[in-house]
Amino acid sequence: MFESLIGLVAIIALFVIISRQQSRIGLIERELGALRSLVLSGAVPPLAKPSEQVAPADVIPAVAAAADISSPAMSEPVAAQAPAMEVEAPIGEVVSGPWAPSEAAPKAAEPAAPAAAAKAARQSDVETALGTRWAVWVGGIALALGGLFLIRYTIEAGIFGPGVRLTMAGVLGLVLVAGGEFIRRTGFKVPVQGVAGAYIPAILTAAGAFILFGTVYAAHGIYGFIGPALAFTLLGAIGVATIATALVHGQALAGIGLVGAMVTPVLIASQAPNPWALFGYLAIVLAATGVIARMRDWKSLMAAAFFGTGVWTILYMTDAPGANLSAILFIDAVTLAVLTLVWLARRGDEAGPAGAFDWPSIVPGLFVAFSALGLSVDPAFAAAGYALPGAVVIAALVAVALYRPLALPLLYAAGLVTVLIYLGIIPPTSIASDFSGGALGVDGLPLATSNALTLRIGIALGLVFIGAGFWAARRFAAGTQIRAASWAAWGVIVPLVILLALWFTFGNLDRDLVYAAVAALLVVVFAAGGEWIARAEEPPLKGGIAVSFALGGAAIAGLLLMHMAFDSGWTTILLGAAAIVPALATRWRSYPVLGWISVGAVIAVLGRVAFDPTIVGAEFLLTTPVFNWLLPGYGLPALSFGFVAWQLARTTNGRPRLAMEAAAALFALLTLAMLVRHAMHGGVIDTGAMTLAEQSIYTLIAIGAGAILVAIDMRSPSSVLRYGSMAAGVVSVAFVVIRHFVVLNPLLSDESTGQIPVFNLLFLGYLLPAVAAGGLALYARDKRPKWYAQMLALVAAVLAFAYATLSVRRLFKGEFIGLWSGLGQLETYTYSALWLVIGVALLTAGVWLKSQVLRVASAALIAIAVLKVFIFDMSELEGVLRALSFIGLGAVLIGIGLFYQRLLTRAAKENG
Repeated sequence: MFESLIGLVAIIALFVIISRQQSRIGLIERELGALRSLVLSGAVPPLAKPSEQVAPADVIPAVAAAADISSPAMSEPVAAQAPAMEVEAPIGEVVSGPWAPSEAAPKAAEPAAPAAAAKAARQSDVETALGTRWAVWVGGIALALGGLFLIRYTIEAGIFGPGVRLTMAGVLGLVLVAGGEFIRRTGFKVPVQGVAGAYIPAILTAAGAFILFGTVYAAHGIYGFIGPALAFTLLGAIGVATIATALVHGQALAGIGLVGAMVTPVLIASQAPNPWALFGYLAIVLAATGVIARMRDWKSLMAAAFFGTGVWTILYMTDAPGANLSAILFIDAVTLAVLTLVWLARRGDEAGPAGAFDWPSIVPGLFVAFSALGLSVDPAFAAAGYALPGAVVIAALVAVALYRPLALPLLYAAGLVTVLIYLGIIPPTSIASDFSGGALGVDGLPLATSNALTLRIGIALGLVFIGAGFWAARRFAAGTQIRAASWAAWGVIVPLVILLALWFTFGNLDRDLVYAAVAALLVVVFAAGGEWIARAEEPPLKGGIAVSFALGGAAIAGLLLMHMAFDSGWTTILLGAAAIVPALATRWRSYPVLGWISVGAVIAVLGRVAFDPTIVGAEFLLTTPVFNWLLPGYGLPALSFGFVAWQLARTTNGRPRLAMEAAAALFALLTLAMLVRHAMHGGVIDTGAMTLAEQSIYTLIAIGAGAILVAIDMRSPSSVLRYGSMAAGVVSVAFVVIRHFVVLNPLLSDESTGQIPVFNLLFLGYLLPAVAAGGLALYARDKRPKWYAQMLALVAAVLAFAYATLSVRRLFKGEFIGLWSGLGQLETYTYSALWLVIGVALLTAGVWLKSQVLRVASAALIAIAVLKVFIFDMSELEGVLRALSFIGLGAVLIGIGLFYQRLLTRAAKENG
């Protein structure tokens, strides 16, 4: 066990030393290689001409020798001083050596000089690594292990007694420490050959510290010569002393001492552990490490000290059945005090660039916040009433972050922990969860208690975050935007989460005017806070990120207000109307966030109608057509969004205006569609299969919406209106192709077409959409892309063809025109004649309107009629009907031929 412990500690120490020196070694090797390449290539500094480079014979070898063994700290001064030395050299002396190329050297050999220099540098680097760094490292470890193994040998051989052996080990450790100090003081202050990791005094001191650690542990753990208290004290003293010696020996030695100090409580076992002894010891180690790390600005060492202290705190809280609250609060207070008064004291970069923060502060922020979380939600601590001390710790985190701006991570830790605590108190039944036990918990106990103390703590923490958040946001508004935004964000997030959690836990979810009043107060406070922050910006009132968070928080508080104070119907209507408020505010303030708040209202309304399309619930929705809750529930938000788009177009403009235009068009269509659905299903909108009549109304709405958007876009151009109108047309075409021709076609579904001869289902399902699509194609002909108008024209022609064909079918079959009822000879002949007439009509319309699409459609339809006559009619028709079919077809085709001949002749005369 003793040897394993020694080996483990040695491996850890070696890893720490090596990892800390790799970057320095690489930099030193690159600098040395560059210097040697410069020397061997004969490069001449610009301060002296080659003919003037002269120096005493003993200067050049000295400089070359110094270059070979220079340290990283010395390499740059040597390079900088070389030109001065050359200029000051006596003129007329002969120069020899690598500083100037020999006149007898051939010029052709000059390009090979850099390659030769690089090769020599690589060889020298290998020699340096083997002869200096590795020799020193391995030698130091060998000294430490050798001393311990010597003691082990005396134990096995029985040469000396335990007391003598431990005394010898202690003396060896002290001798190594003293030897390191002696070498440092007697002139060995510069690392060997520029390699800081091979600094012999530090290696000797580290080896001595290892031996002293092992000696004290053996005296207590193996032989029992000293008790736990004395061993604990000695090990701690050795660790702190090792950390202190790092001031002269480097950060690696401080890391070794910190590791030893942090593992000391593990090495020393006690039958009755005392938390005050543990945390008092950790406080001393943390404070000493903080002082040394602050003096040398060693961030990694400081973060490691915070990490070790935090791990011990969490281990104590999780493993100790009766944890001492005072001890936990003591170590948290010491951690925050070391961070505030030692590590971050008098740091000159507090007003540094935007977003600057001290990254070691992340570690204490996480661990202290985690301890506060444990005090608040752990069943054992919560039952003991430790939630209030946990809240005090959270407030302390906020205070430290406010006092030391570089400790910004503490704000994030405090805010996140508070949010987690109050989300944990919400009963799952309030949010429609499906937990079998009815409550979210740990080990069968609630995750967090919900009582009057929780309510009061929530109010207090909310006030702390509001006050500190907005004050700090105003303080940093003119400079560091990220800090200002962070404070403003947590100043609104935490109070809103607390309000929501308390409402779900203690309030009435149907309607609660008390919590609604609190939400209204937050709206006023957040809006006023945003204005207060904006006045401190540079330039004033520009509406930066911090102001955006404040006003966004006011908008969310307003959303909660409406849900708390009103029922579902009025909530939906008022949410739509609320979008007008920020739009009107753009008349006085051009904050970019105002338009996006209106867009947020659109998202909120969409969420409401998606959750409950009936607005007020299916049981409260009246069956009266049109005049029911659907009209104001969808129509008033559509009007509000349209007004917002109009207002934003005259103030801030930008993308929010386009989004509001799209929202207005969408809700206008939803209003018509929902009213149609309601009327055609007897007041029920969530059940019942869709019919062709209902689908026809939706198609007409889509086509009409496309025409309206085109008309509005022509008066007030907008990309939303332009693309929205085309989207409406494409959607209407998709409805026609999928629903009218396939899914709901009465020819396939055998749906009743009605008993009225003309104004029946076919009129509504095919003729009206054909007229609407044709009218939109004609209206958008010069206002939209060519393909768009052609698509609508083609769909209109196909719909008209379907109406005429299905009307013939209804004339022969009656109300039900299902395909399975068969075809008669007269009906078959009528289709041929009808298709030819329609083809001629399409040709005439195409020539008159100069529409190539209609002319192509007429040609396709006539071709279908020709195929039908020659393939189907020839075999199915008999007697006079067969003859009339062919006579009619021939006459029509000859007439079309004559028509095209005259058309082409006239065109030729006009062009000639």
